[in-house]
Order: sequence, then C-alpha cells, then structure tokens
Amino acid sequence: MCADTPEYKDTLNLPKTDFPMRAGLPKREPGWLDRWADIGIYDRLRETSGDRTPFILHDGPPYANGHLHIGHALNKILKDMVVRSQQMMGRDARYVPGWDCHGLPIEWKIEEQYRKKGRNKDEIDVIDFRQECRKFAESWIDIQREEFKRLGVTGKWERPYLTMDFHAERVIAEEFQKFLMNGTLYQGSKPVMWSPVEKTALAEAEVEYHDKESFTIWVKFRVADFDLPEVELSDEEATDEDREAVAALVAEAAQDFEGAYVVIWTTTPWTIPSNRGVVYGAGINYGLYEVTGTPEESWAKVGDRFILADKLAADVMTRARLDEGMYRRVRDVTPAQLDGMTLTHPLAGAEGGEGEWDAPRDFRAAEFVTDTEGTGFVHCAPSHGMEEYEMYRGLGMLDQVITYNVMDDGGFRADLPFFGGKYILNRKGGEGDANKAVIDKLVEVGGLLARGKIKHSYPHSWRSKAPVIYRNTPQWFAAIDRPVGDGQDEMGSTIRERALRSIDELVTWTPRTGRNRLHSMIEARPDWVLSRQRAWGVPLTCFVKTGALPTDPDFLLRDPAVNARILEAFEAEGADAWYKEGAKARFLGDDHDHDAYTQIFDILDVWFDSGSTHAFVLRDREDGVADGIADLYLEGTDQHRGWFHSSMLQACGTKGRAPYRGVLTHGFTLDEKGNKMSKSLGNTILPEEVVKQYGADILRLWVAQTDYTADQRIGPEILKGVADSYRRLRNTMRFLLGALSHVSEDDRVKPAEMPELERWVLHRLAELDSRVREGYAAYDFQGVFQALFNFCTVELSAFYFDIRKDALYCDGDTPRRRAARTVMELLFERLTTWLAPVLVFTMEEVWLERFPGADSSVHLADFPDTPADWRDEALAEKWAKVRAARRAVTAALEVQRVGKVIGASLEAAPVVHVEDDAMCAALTSVDFDDICITSGIAVTADPSPQEAFRLPEVPGVGVVFESAEGEKCLRCWKILPDVGQHAHPATCARCDAALD
Repeated sequence: MCADTPEYKDTLNLPKTDFPMRAGLPKREPGWLDRWADIGIYDRLRETSGDRTPFILHDGPPYANGHLHIGHALNKILKDMVVRSQQMMGRDARYVPGWDCHGLPIEWKIEEQYRKKGRNKDEIDVIDFRQECRKFAESWIDIQREEFKRLGVTGKWERPYLTMDFHAERVIAEEFQKFLMNGTLYQGSKPVMWSPVEKTALAEAEVEYHDKESFTIWVKFRVADFDLPEVELSDEEATDEDREAVAALVAEAAQDFEGAYVVIWTTTPWTIPSNRGVVYGAGINYGLYEVTGTPEESWAKVGDRFILADKLAADVMTRARLDEGMYRRVRDVTPAQLDGMTLTHPLAGAEGGEGEWDAPRDFRAAEFVTDTEGTGFVHCAPSHGMEEYEMYRGLGMLDQVITYNVMDDGGFRADLPFFGGKYILNRKGGEGDANKAVIDKLVEVGGLLARGKIKHSYPHSWRSKAPVIYRNTPQWFAAIDRPVGDGQDEMGSTIRERALRSIDELVTWTPRTGRNRLHSMIEARPDWVLSRQRAWGVPLTCFVKTGALPTDPDFLLRDPAVNARILEAFEAEGADAWYKEGAKARFLGDDHDHDAYTQIFDILDVWFDSGSTHAFVLRDREDGVADGIADLYLEGTDQHRGWFHSSMLQACGTKGRAPYRGVLTHGFTLDEKGNKMSKSLGNTILPEEVVKQYGADILRLWVAQTDYTADQRIGPEILKGVADSYRRLRNTMRFLLGALSHVSEDDRVKPAEMPELERWVLHRLAELDSRVREGYAAYDFQGVFQALFNFCTVELSAFYFDIRKDALYCDGDTPRRRAARTVMELLFERLTTWLAPVLVFTMEEVWLERFPGADSSVHLADFPDTPADWRDEALAEKWAKVRAARRAVTAALEVQRVGKVIGASLEAAPVVHVEDDAMCAALTSVDFDDICITSGIAVTADPSPQEAFRLPEVPGVGVVFESAEGEKCLRCWKILPDVGQHAHPATCARCDAALD
C-alpha cells in the first residue's frame, strides 16, 4: 500500500459493546442475586400479574438435613425453569419453596449428639428433645436456602413453608383427624418393615435395597402324624384282592413316611423360633428321597428320608454334601398325601424349651410357593412375613399363629427359651448374635440339614443404612379399601378407588411411564402404616378407650369438640402442646372421664406430613389457590413411592381426589461412566464445586441439555462440553449487542420492506416461537434448548451473521443495513427472553447491557408476541435451496483455501452449475455472491464440467473455482473491477457512496 493511500478502518461501522467475551460467572452471579433481591423481582411479578391465570408448582419439600447434592440441584433448577417459563408465557407462576422438618433423620442426628456426650435420649424431657430437633432443622433450612438461591432459583424465599410451623402442625393434625372421623383409621397388628436400629416402623418410601450377605439354612420338620387318603373302590367292580392291594399301598405309604422330614429353606434363621407352619404348592411335583450313603461332613444320616420338590432335590442334596449316588428317590408324594400330614417343629421336645415349640405345626397348600429355589416348601412365621400373614388372616387363624418374640430393638423377648436377649442386629446395624444362636441350636437338636451364605438384595433403612426386618407390631393404619365416610363420592367410595381414578382421569404424566408406575403401586399396595414410634413429629392426635379392643365400636374417641381443642392449642403452641403436663385433661375437658381414655403418643409418618402440604400451602396461603390443587408436582422417580404416592393417598382420603393436575418426574444423577455417585468411589459432583468453578448458569445449562426423564450423567468432561456450548451462545449474544449499538427508532424497517434474507429470519423466528412455547408448556427443556442452540450457532452465527457482517460494517445508511438491524432487535428480544428461564444470570447481563436501569430486568418481561404473518413457507422452501447450494460453494472454496490457492473466500468468483430449474431460479433471484461471501459469482444451468467440485449431500450442483477479477477495495476487501474508479481512492462503488 502506498504511503498516501488512506486508512479506512475508522470509517467502518464496527460493533461496539462492553459485553465481555469471558463471562466470569462465579464472581459476577452473586451481584445479580443481590440486585434481584433489592428490586424484589418475585414480589413485583405477583403485583403486576393482575388477572393472569395462576400456575402453581408445588414444591416437594427437601429434608432439612445436610448440604445439597447434585440431585437437589437438578430438581430445583428444573422447577425454576418451569416457573420462569410459565410466567413468561403469561401465567401468574407462583413458587413457594418448602422443607420437611420432622422425622427420624433429624431425631437420629440429635441422638448421635447425645450419645457422644454420654447422654440417654430416653432420659431427656420430650419437649426439650423436640426443641433440639427444631433448632437443628432451622439451622439447615438457612444453609440450604442460600445454596438453592445461589443456583438462581426464584421463589418466596423469605417466607417458605415448613412442616414444623405451628399452623402447619395444626393442619397436619387436622388432616389426620379427618381419617379419624371418616372411619378409615384403625389400629391393627401386622408385619411391617421395622428398623431395629432406629426402633420404628418404616414406610416403603423410607427403604432402599442393597446387597447383603445372609445366612441360609435347610431345616428339617419331622412328619409327626399323617392321615393318608383312602382310595375309594366301586363295590360292584372291586374284588377282595383289589381291596387288599389298596390297603397294602396305604400301609406302604405310611411306612415310607414314618420318620420322614419336610425340608424348608430360609435366609432368615432368626424367624425359625417364630415358625407356626409350613406350606407347599399344590401344583408342584414332590418326591420322597432316601439317603443311602453319607460323607463324614454331612448332617444327613443313612436312612434319612426327605420330602422335596423334584426340581430342587438334587440341589438340596448337594447342599447337604451328598453326591448323586448317595440318595435315591423312593416314591411320588401327592398333594393329597401332603394334605394328610402334620409336622413337628425341629425344636419340639428340646430340653429347656419349656414346651414353646411342642405344638404341631400347621401344614397346608399356598399359592405363593414355587419350585424355582429352595426346597419347594416355605416355613411360615406370620409375624415376620406379609404373604403368610395375609394367608392366615384370610383363614381367620391370626390369633393362633401370631407371635411377639422380637422386641422393638430387634432382640428376642427375654423369656424366650434358648434365645432370650439375643439380637438380630447389633446397635450399628451389623450382624447380631441371634442367627448364630438359632443355627447352633438347630445343629444341637439335629434339626439342620445344611447351611451356607447368600448375597442378595435386601431392604435397608435409607437413613441409618442398616438392614430392616419384618416385625409384627401394633400400628395405626389408614384403610384404603374401606369406605371413606358414607362412601358417596363421584371419584369412588374408597381411597384406592379415588386414587386409581385420579391417576387415569385427572392427572397428566410427564413422562407417561409415571402413570403406569404409580398406578401399579396403588393397585397392589396394602393399608397405609401411619404411626411411628419416635418423638419428633406431629403426634397421632387421638384417644382410645382404656382396656377396649381395637375391634370395639367405641375403641376410638370421635368427638369434634375434643378435636377442636387440640387444633386450637396446636395453632398457638405447635404440636408440643400434646406433650405438655395436663394435656390429656385439657383436651378431653369435662366431657369425658380422663381415666377412661388413653392418649396415643406415636407420631405420624413424615410422608403424611408432606402428603398434607397441599392443605396448608396450596389451600391456606394467600399465594395459594382456592381449590388447593397444584398444576404440577415435580420430583425424582423415587417419589412414585414417596411424595407423589403419599400426597395421592392423603388427599383422596380427605378431599376425594389427587392434589395435583400434573406430575413430572426426573431420573437420578450418575457419574460420566454411568455409575451411581458415592463418596467411597470419589465420583461425587457437588453443586457448590460446579458453581465455584463454572458458575450456576453452566449447571443450569447442563440441566437444560440433558434428558431429565432418564438418568443423567455429569462429570468434568461433560461440564467442559456444556461450558463450550455456553461460550458459543454467549458469542451469539455478544454479536447482537455489538450490532445494535446506537440503534434508533429511525433504523426500523417494516417486514414487508425487508430483503428476503431478513424475511427468512422472521419466518424462522415465527417457527421457533411455536416450538419454544410448545416445548416449555410440555416441560421439554432439552428440546427447547436444542432448537435455540442450533438456531443461534448454525442459522445465525454460521449463516445469517456471517453474511450480514459485510452490510453491517461497510454499508452506509442503506435499507439493507437498517433491515438487518431491525431483525437483530427482534432476535435480541426473543432470544434473551426465550433463554432467560435457563440462563438466568447471563440473559440478565445481556438485557442490562442494552436496557440499563435501576428497575430493568429480563425476568420482568414476557415472551414477545410473534406475528403469525411472519411465516412464509414458500420463502422458506426457496431459501432451503439457497442454503443447500451455499454449502456446496463453501465446501468448494475450503478445498482451495486448504490448498493455499486462496486465503479468503473474497478472493474467489466461482461458477455454479445447477441442474434443478427451481434452484437455479432461486439463486439468480438473490445476491448469491453476498450469500457465499465471494467477490463475484456466476450461476448457470449449463451442465457441470468434469473438473467441477460436487458435494454428495447437495446433488445437481457443481462448482468451478475462478479467481475474482479486479482490485481489492481497501475498505470492504472485496475484489472488484471498479475499484479505484471513484472519488475515494482504492474503494468500490458501495464504499465510495458510504464514505460520502
């Protein structure tokens, strides 16, 4: 360039913005949180929502115990994206966060603190203990609240709902009293899942399954007596010889079964002392097997005879260390023959047994027996197994078979012979001494055939992580098949009927599989165990008649006046009122003899607490709704047996229907390899760490990018990919801000006056508007983000922006440049608001860069309306052809650039051969050289020469490279023939006019 050639750089309309390329989110995000708090974003939205239709996402309360994990973050971010998107689509989207505060986890923590100080919980005043629990919950609520807010989650944080608030405790008690008054509450004794370590019953939702190594034993029950079936013979046809033969067969069978054993198999040796019977399968083939030889190490003896399922006999003999040649099958054993037998417990007659097991054992057929494992026989301890319990309940025999051998701490009752004081588990949940004691005793009395160990999936308490047992104990239940009140309800007469109809008729499920899961659970579930034997929670506010049986009609006191006094006290003092001195007299008043009634001190299952939240949050708060029904409950898939489940049962018992219209479920969070996160594996990802390294918006973007309906993966490499996506989006927004610097009202152009390229962008915006709204309405955040991300990176950055940079930078005040800036304003309005529910901090930063102001915020805006007439399908079809041809040209030029023939596309003026007439017409009707960013281009319908470049995915298009002719314009860098022929040196006509 000559020394006197002018420098045109300062004459270009270069983008101007202070918006940084580096986000610095970890440091900057807290400032926006403070800003939102100062201007009261959430409350301002409520104040300005006017007559908008409410949208209520009811928060499933997390537990106030410990720092947040990545699952908490996923859940709360999903909820926030729902609430924000619904608000920006025109609803009054309210969100009241809440916490579960009662229950065993907190009580357990306080007990641990006591144990470290050498204090005994049972010696502490119950109200003092409850106050310690309350303080513990309060401290964690404050911590978790700040951790949730740091994720950018909006809501009524200064006034959340807490299940331990006095009003909440009053309403929980009131909801319980509805079960008391409508006839569904009863006290029963049945096996429930029991935690010996925590000394309380557990609900299914409080149990998780882990592998456990258990003892397994094969136990012999001797055939003590048998009444073999007689064979009937026709008097007309039978001869004396026939009768003698039949008699001989019966006698032979009797001899064969004399001293034989029925063998059972169990993985719970500790239940043998509670055995009350053995059952077999009527459709299973059984045989009598005799031992003919034994090794020294076997407990079997030559001549022993065992009745076994034929499919399992060989395995049992192997377990008894008998080889194939050491036993033989003697005969078939028919169901009729089994039906005539009576069995003896292996401990019957044992010295020191005090007759505990001397009575004959019940022996009968049962439908639940199979021959897939074990022996084909099942030992029955109905106090410790639901199938046996249900069978004997159906037979009306519970009084004969229920035992109370196991105490609340998992120890045998002290006076149980041989085993009194033995424990199933030790205090920490490990193996106790009960199983070994039982096995040793069986060996001593000759009752054991074999023993071993097995690793299997076993229920554990999700709090203490200790194994649980089935234990028969008096508990309070809500009957789900008993008519509720008078049973007159359009949804059904029972809780189960109402729940199943609600699932099918009233609730929308996302994904649909959630419906199937909850339906099957409700369909098959037993009655709801409401009681827990703990101290921290809402008590079962009821009284029972002293000395009466649960079956007595007046067993439960049902007095509205008593109920009202309880509720009044709870409203003023909380549930502690139940435990204060004189509470019984206070509540019974002068209407009842105080000595005639017993006060119940069990507490309610915490799932009843959380299941009741619809009443004191949705119904009672001023920011709730009159019908007390939420638009959406959103939790993880484990809540089909948890909060979704308990809320359904509770509401169907009190209001007759589900408390929600929609249920959305998400999966669990795994590491990058698909493994469950575990501290021991060192693969945990903590929200706090992600926020410190990347910022909360990156975590939110990870949520938006993932298919939350399945299990999600997260880890360092995945987060790097998310951060890269974020950078690309940020660059798109930065380009828009730069292009819109100093834009004014005079720059705006009506759509009808715009070039086709701009009208194509408007068409895409109209399409995206529908996609975004439909996606957010269906909670399809992944679909919304993918659509917007592809639009920003592929259609804007790599296409539209790439093409229009030249006009934006080099044009003067032309209609083309004004149209482009108008479109970019429309893009800005939509992209910032469409992405705001996901990238709450970044879109606020983008918005404030353009619209600064003390009260300005993107989160106070709605999605802008997009005119329907922006859609132009014919134009879109035409530009699909243009874009396809452009891809072929771009690929052809890339070959030349790689080969060092050219350095930039502006050095080219290719010839494009097009076979399709419609495509050829489309290309010749537009400035195809501008679209391909070349200095010139020729489009022809002539056949492509052999040397033409072809792109397989764009058939019918051939590109022949030609260099651009002319000189390089020093302002726009295009190579054109007219450069140097204008007033301004070394410029083209367009730049010369712009300089004027």
